[in-house]
Amino acid sequence: MQIKSAVFIKSAVIPSDYPPSEYPEFAFVGRSNVGKSSLINCLAQRRALAKTSNTPGRTRLLNFFLINTTTALVDLPGYGFAKISVQARQEWGVMIESYLTKRPSLKAVVFVWDIRRDPGETDFFFLEWLEEKNLRIIMVVNKIDKLSGNQRLKRLAKLHSLWKAWNLEIIPFSSQTKEGREVLWQALLKRL
Repeated sequence: MQIKSAVFIKSAVIPSDYPPSEYPEFAFVGRSNVGKSSLINCLAQRRALAKTSNTPGRTRLLNFFLINTTTALVDLPGYGFAKISVQARQEWGVMIESYLTKRPSLKAVVFVWDIRRDPGETDFFFLEWLEEKNLRIIMVVNKIDKLSGNQRLKRLAKLHSLWKAWNLEIIPFSSQTKEGREVLWQALLKRL
C-alpha cells in the first residue's frame, strides 16, 4: 500500500477523549515489548510516528494515528508488564476493555506476537476474551528476522498448532526487513 500521509491524531484514556469515530480503526494489541509501535511505524512507512522503546511498558495510553486520511491505527498499551503497580495494571485493563468493546469504528484487532515466545495462560485467556466479544482477530507473528529460516519455520509450525482452536489468519512479520507488510495491509483492507 502506498502511504501518502501518516499523522498522530491524539492520545486518549477514556471514551470521551477519543477522536471522533469517522474512520475505520484497527487496534494493535499484545504483550509488552512485542513491537506493536515498530510495526505501526513500518506499516505507515514512518520511522518515529509511534514512539518506540526497548523498555517494556512505555506505551501507556491509546495512541491514534491516521493513515492516508482514510484509516486509523490504534496503538494500545501492552499487557503482561510486571514492573507496574497493580492499580496501573487494572487501569490499563479497564482502558483497553472499554476501547475494544465500545468503539463502533473498530474493524479488527491485530494481535501482535513475538515469534520467540510461547503463549501462556494469559495469552490464551485474552484470545478467548476477544473471541467472546466477537472481535475479528488478525494474528501477526513479529520479529521473524531474529530467527534463521529453519528456526522460523519450526516456530511458526508450533504457534499454528497452539492457536489452531482459533482458526486465525497468521501473518509472519518483520518491522526491520518489512517482510509481511503488504500481506498485513491486504488483510486490513479486506476488513473495511
